[in-house]
Amino acid sequence: MSGAIQPADLGFFSTLASAGSLSAAARELGVTTPAVSKHLAQMEARVGVLLVNRSTRRMSLTPEGELYLAAARRIIGDIDAMEEMLGGAKAKPSGLLRVNATLGFGRSHVAPLLSRFVRKHPEVEVQLQLSVNPPAPTEDLFDVCVRFGAPPDSRVIARRLGANRRLLCAAPAYLARYGTPKVPNDLTRHNCIGIRQGDDAYGVWRLTSGRSGRGRSSRTESVKTRGNLSTNDGEIAVNWALDGHGILMRAEWDIERYLRNGRLVQVLPQYQTPDADIYAVYPQRHQLAARVRAFVDFLALSFSQQEAMGKRP
Repeated sequence: MSGAIQPADLGFFSTLASAGSLSAAARELGVTTPAVSKHLAQMEARVGVLLVNRSTRRMSLTPEGELYLAAARRIIGDIDAMEEMLGGAKAKPSGLLRVNATLGFGRSHVAPLLSRFVRKHPEVEVQLQLSVNPPAPTEDLFDVCVRFGAPPDSRVIARRLGANRRLLCAAPAYLARYGTPKVPNDLTRHNCIGIRQGDDAYGVWRLTSGRSGRGRSSRTESVKTRGNLSTNDGEIAVNWALDGHGILMRAEWDIERYLRNGRLVQVLPQYQTPDADIYAVYPQRHQLAARVRAFVDFLALSFSQQEAMGKRP
């Protein structure tokens, strides 16, 4: 199998997999669809296995293709990292920057910051993907993931961007009609809006008594909530709360403006709920990449400025 895998094949196959079809890859690469098909056939002939399942409109990777793609992207990443190291710490940010963020927060906060970032660094090409749950830290699918909470994995770097609390809230009209909870157990008699995200047990809200939520005097209660509305999209859940459908637990960054203007009211403010601090997470081998360093520094500065201004989006 000498010469079975050629350097040019790695970038080609990564682009093909990301594009999702031969014709889309052709547009991305600036060649014809038959040229893409021929290059793929030559690759498969050299390695001796089928890498792609073809159909008239879509394509999918075979198990061998998945292995090839993962290895190709690791190698490409290693080459990029080597170029960054050889280029020195003062290298100008450029190249592809793959960013992941959660749906609502990514749409309302990360996307606008990326717009400003690429205006400042036009040689950086950004791909933003929003998802319900953050990818596993060990997966090498993205250069930077903006997520709530630090990942429990020492193989990645997690830089804290800003403080963020989860708060209970409801519309004044809902509380006027159904009453205001006084203790956590009161939540069981209310309509609670559910959000199916992350690894936390769905519908279980944990509240801790005490000003700091720590120490011997603090006590944590787990309340199993119920309600007739649930979603995996935080923005939709906030809109339901604004419409007066029930009580919601949501990150402060997503509801702070509604608390300020009175459209939402904090519920059980004397109880602490789990923190959801904002982190930029990226693989250790990307820390020398100028585009990654510049973007993470840009995020940190932007979030600190927003916090100083009262988290105005």
